[in-house]
Amino acid sequence: MKLKPSHGETTMGIDTAPRTSRGPVLRAERALAPDLARGAMLLIIALANVAGVVFAGEPGLDATPEGVDRGLNFLLFELVHARGYPVFAVMFGYGLVQLARRQDASGATPKQVRAVLLRRNLWLVVFGFAHAALLYYGDFLGAYGIVGIVMTLLLLRRGDRFHRVVLVLWALSAVEMLVIGAMVVSGILGGSGGAAPLPSGHVDSLAAPGYVASMLDRIGEWPVHTLTVLPFIMIAWLGMWAARRRVLEELPRHRTLLTWTAVLGLGGAVAGGLPAALVTAGWLHVDESAASLMLLLHGVSGMFAGPGYVAVFGLIAMRASRSGPVVGALSALGQRSLSGYLFQSVAWLVLLAPFTLALGDRFGSPTVTGLIIAVAVWLTTVLIARQLDKRRQPGPAEVVLRRLTYRPRT
Repeated sequence: MKLKPSHGETTMGIDTAPRTSRGPVLRAERALAPDLARGAMLLIIALANVAGVVFAGEPGLDATPEGVDRGLNFLLFELVHARGYPVFAVMFGYGLVQLARRQDASGATPKQVRAVLLRRNLWLVVFGFAHAALLYYGDFLGAYGIVGIVMTLLLLRRGDRFHRVVLVLWALSAVEMLVIGAMVVSGILGGSGGAAPLPSGHVDSLAAPGYVASMLDRIGEWPVHTLTVLPFIMIAWLGMWAARRRVLEELPRHRTLLTWTAVLGLGGAVAGGLPAALVTAGWLHVDESAASLMLLLHGVSGMFAGPGYVAVFGLIAMRASRSGPVVGALSALGQRSLSGYLFQSVAWLVLLAPFTLALGDRFGSPTVTGLIIAVAVWLTTVLIARQLDKRRQPGPAEVVLRRLTYRPRT
């Protein structure tokens, strides 16, 4: 990121004005598209996580669906599972550049900017550990913090030519998806039949009989889960590339890019998720080898949903107004996405854990019950965020993180 000289810098390169890092982003500085995407996509996160909690597995699904559950399994694997977190990964990389840019514009030195970013990301790791230990094993905050540290130290100040590398990596991933897709189709056409389910891992903490037991399980599960999701740095890097071009701040100028990204990104995710979705719905039967390949294809294709969904919300934001009731409420939640995310984890613990209300097993279909709860919890966070926004109050988690990040400056 190349910086322009500030008003206090002479032509000789001598800084004659005091420079200091600034505080968090002001309300008037916020772009609508990132907030809208975060707020809306927290619904996808809720739907994905609640399925895992109800079935104590990863990915969460009913292995023997009947009736409406077949269609729900299909939709979950097409649009939800492994398709929500890439959006937040893109937004994380985008936000990192925005934060650094605001610090630069305030006159902060590169060292001060780096210190703010490192402090924020180190605290995210702490938040992630606490989140996992106390509430939910599938934490992403710790991974975001680790990735943010790496990106701050190795990627942030690189030039445009270096950042084009990420486009090459995404092109290679598209080729990988096509190759795996061809193998899946070959396996379906030439397979010997069978009725193997998609591989699914059991999560001990989600089935633990008591809170202390679940907490001990989560403490052991968190490091492994965090390590497995760290490769999303490539997704976050794409967000960084987009932020350097102000794609979501200058929407009309990037309309064509957004349109093609939405079509190709979501198109690839839907196509790549189709075989696994058909199997989970019980509408396609394959052997164990083909099922494993389908799950791999589902995961690889899911990353393309990240930029795809982001582009969709960018196109919506071009025509929408933050003052509208729906857009305003969703963007209010997007501004408080950390609080909304943590609120969901509290809800899963209270409503669905075996040692609390365990509502997932009390009303017929666990899938239907879980999804209704997910939507209700998400709507609750939307309404709370809207009320906080009217009072111009940030979310509680945002308050804590900002105080830790932007400590008193002298």
